[in-house]
Amino acid sequence: MAEWPRTRTDERYRLAQGNEESTLKHYLVRLACSVLMLSLLFALSTSSIAQDSGMFIYPAKGQSQEKQDKDRYECHTWAVKQTGFDPSNPSAGTSNASAAQPYQPSQPHVLKGAARGTALGAVGGAIAGNAGKGAAAGAAMGGLAGGFKRRDEKMSQANQQQASVQSGQQSQRIAYQRAIAACLEGRGYTVK
Repeated sequence: MAEWPRTRTDERYRLAQGNEESTLKHYLVRLACSVLMLSLLFALSTSSIAQDSGMFIYPAKGQSQEKQDKDRYECHTWAVKQTGFDPSNPSAGTSNASAAQPYQPSQPHVLKGAARGTALGAVGGAIAGNAGKGAAAGAAMGGLAGGFKRRDEKMSQANQQQASVQSGQQSQRIAYQRAIAACLEGRGYTVK
């Protein structure tokens, strides 16, 4: 009986059949590693508020874990009420007045740029023999330059507003940490 000539695909098929068991083992190992990594990430992301804030809280009077959890929750609630800042939702404590201010240009940049461009274009066009075309081209270029200046001013104003919001959040966070520390210390904990 004559055997068909073997091709590369026949060889791959034979190897694939022989490696089904090892492929399944690799799949299960990868699956186990993925589950382990996800559970580790979940555990790290659900750390307590006090640990996220960099505070260390020691139960100086031997409070039970249940009592510690209750005290932390009650002190967190009290600190949020006192300061208006919730570290689990930092954007909720910021005032919308500073964040929602629309852009107010200091000058009509596009108009001024177009006027300057028109004047320069008219002079250049007069020298070349056609002041009208020069003025039109100058107005277009001046308006474009004014638009760039307006865009830069708008970006600068947005950056200043963002810095102001972040500064306000930082001062609110510090006030919150002081408030929760005072509450916990009043309940018999050492807070550092």
